[in-house]
This record gives sequence, structure tokens and C-alpha cells, in this order.
Amino acid sequence: MTHIQWNLGNLYGMPMHKNGVSFMQGATFGALPFIVGTLASSVIALIIAVPVSIFTAMILAYQVRGWLGSLLSILVELLAGLPSVVIGLWGITVLAPWVGKQFGPLLTHIGVVIPIFKGPVYTGMGLLTSGITLALMIIPIITATTRDLMSRVPVLYREAGIGLGMTSFEVVRIVCLPLIRDGLVGAVALGWGRAMGETMAVLMVSGNASNYLPHNIYSPISTMASAIAAQLDSALTDMTHMAVHALAELALVLLIITVLTNWLARLLVNRASRRRGRVRGANA
Repeated sequence: MTHIQWNLGNLYGMPMHKNGVSFMQGATFGALPFIVGTLASSVIALIIAVPVSIFTAMILAYQVRGWLGSLLSILVELLAGLPSVVIGLWGITVLAPWVGKQFGPLLTHIGVVIPIFKGPVYTGMGLLTSGITLALMIIPIITATTRDLMSRVPVLYREAGIGLGMTSFEVVRIVCLPLIRDGLVGAVALGWGRAMGETMAVLMVSGNASNYLPHNIYSPISTMASAIAAQLDSALTDMTHMAVHALAELALVLLIITVLTNWLARLLVNRASRRRGRVRGANA
């Protein structure tokens, strides 16, 4: 599972037998490109989504009131319910051409300083487009949760910050965010899990590439979930069932990574809670 080459083998040939295991000739199942593609695209999505979500949640919770605030909140929640295939279609028709012809060539100038931005942009379908598409899908999830958390911050705390001469942004950064840190970590973990498990949208905009690792941010990739969806039909024709077993193991790896992500988020929340408990005890 840690090799680069992934090949279902000659599905129309005769099976081979080795060490009591049957498999098709030429079959090899190296999942490292899928693992790297999953982690890289989801990290890019988080880098984009977290600041946008916090800023949007701040506006919805504190700046916009009345019917306009309710309307914008409903629109954010409706965005979370859009089918992934619709977002993927938008990614193919709008986002990928824009990345390939305008945004990508602009970012290549940063490649002098940051090497991952250096290189050919290709068609626009690849790691960057996948990350932006995933960010669009998880922004509503993180935004809605963060907005609810911010709205529960006591008004007196925020008024005290304003009374000390803080700006609205400083009140959110210094007063509100530390109070909702535990819930914010959970919201980010929830969005990260959604990004890693997304299938159709990534399958449509990632370039569906395998057998090599991405060498820059524009490289075509394939994630674990999209690889399972793309290759399941072919794997079912394997008379030895080895290809299906390999895809099942790939799904297991995705499950383990998702569980570890949520466990890490819970660990961070618990450590922060214990630290605050020790501070309160010392102050008492």
C-alpha cells in the first residue's frame, strides 16, 4: 500500500498464484499517490476554508442583523446541502478553466520563493482545483458551526472588549475565539473529515491521475475516495477478487486516517480544557 504503482492488472488474462494468493497478471496496488492526494487536497481546503469561515461567521453573528442576517444564514446552510456532483460540474466548467488560464499562471510567479507554485499549470484540473472545490464544500459546515458558537458568547464579554477600545475584529480575536476554541477545533475536524471523504466532486476536477506523486500544486491527483469510485466497476471484473480487496483496504486506510483526525482533534480539545482548568485552580 505504500508503493507508487497502482495497476489492476490484465483483467482478461489468466490469474497467477503466489504464496497461496491468486491475482491477475501485472496487478500491483501501491496506494501512496492516493494517500498523498487525499491529505494534500484536504490540507489546501482547510488553509482556504478556516479563515474564510471564521470571517463569515463573525459577520453573520455580530455585524448583520434582522432579515438580512437570517437570509444570509439560510443561504450558507443551503450551500452545505448542494450535491457534490453539482459543485464538481461547476469546477469543470468554471473553476478549472480559470485556474488553468488565469489564476495558475499568476501563482507561478510565486514559485521563485515557494517551489510548490513553480511549474506548468496544465489544464487546471489538479491539486489546486481540488483544494478550492473542497474548500467551497466545507466552508458552510465550519461557518454554520462557528456562527452558532460565536452567538453564544456572553454579550457582556464583547461589550467589555469594546469598552476597552478594541475594534470588532480585536474583540473576536482576543475575546471570542479563545472562548469557542474547543468547538472551533471540532468544527475544523468535521470539515477536514468531509474533505477527505469527498468523492464525486474531486473525481471530476482532480485529473484522476495515479502512479506518480504530485510535484507541484497544479499536478493532477487522485484521492482514495475518488479512486475507489473510479475503479470499482473494473475491479468487480477481477475473477480473483484481489482488486476489490485492494479497494477495500484503501477504504480502510481512509477510515483510519479519518478516525485519527477526529481523535487528534478530541485530544487537542481535552488538553486545552485541562490547561484552562489548571489556570482556574491556580487563580482560585
